[in-house]
Amino acid sequence: MGRKAILSKDITEEDKQWLDKSFWIKHSLISPGAEPSAPSSILAMASSVVTSFQPRSAFLGDRNVFKVSATPSAQVGYSRKTIQCKESRIGKQPIAVPTNVTIALEGQDLKVKGPLGELALTYPREVELIKEDAGFLRVKKTVETRRANQMHGLFRTLTDNMVVGVSKGFEKKLILVGVGYRATVEGKELVLNLGFSHPVKMQIPESLKVKVEENTRITVSGYDKSEIGQFAATVRKWRPPEPYKGKGVKYSDEIVRRKEGKAGKKK
Repeated sequence: MGRKAILSKDITEEDKQWLDKSFWIKHSLISPGAEPSAPSSILAMASSVVTSFQPRSAFLGDRNVFKVSATPSAQVGYSRKTIQCKESRIGKQPIAVPTNVTIALEGQDLKVKGPLGELALTYPREVELIKEDAGFLRVKKTVETRRANQMHGLFRTLTDNMVVGVSKGFEKKLILVGVGYRATVEGKELVLNLGFSHPVKMQIPESLKVKVEENTRITVSGYDKSEIGQFAATVRKWRPPEPYKGKGVKYSDEIVRRKEGKAGKKK
């Protein structure tokens, strides 16, 4: 049903102006044979009429009948539920602070100072650090969200690594496996011979100590665990261990899964 069929010449100009702005024209809810004399009569008929129209479409066929009802549909409601996250088993554990470690807490900023060095960390708004009188630290969630549950265990581990790092320190050991593979320390540089046409030189960070034993055993030590792990991973990346003969740079506790090579044809 088109607009021209509704706006017949029997409808007055006042009705035409009203129909141009009406809701019923847009949704084709007025019968083509209707001849209202006033807007009130149009509303009375349009509220109960069911209009049938027959569009022509290449996709829907030449004659398809659609019926649109003027009955208003029910509103769909929804309810919002609060997400109740479980408390992290790691995050709820207390952190013991040794006597030789100083804790400075200002808002969400933490500074830890010990005999080996000083570290700082800023906490997100989802968690907070509480200093107890018994010499323990606890990480608490400020909101009950999924991200808060993720940050809870993470920042408890980071805080514990800071306390242990400035008091006892960490170390990471690597082993060079391969003919001609060797490492030496020259000043503030670690020099690696890994089968390339040139030696690999790596600058040692100020907060780390690197020691080489037997030309093939590297020990990286310091008070920042993340920096130790990053430097050791960079050394290993130059020549990762291959699965056939195990040649390369590997961690001391790393297990390299070996593969069986191609078996030679026996005569």
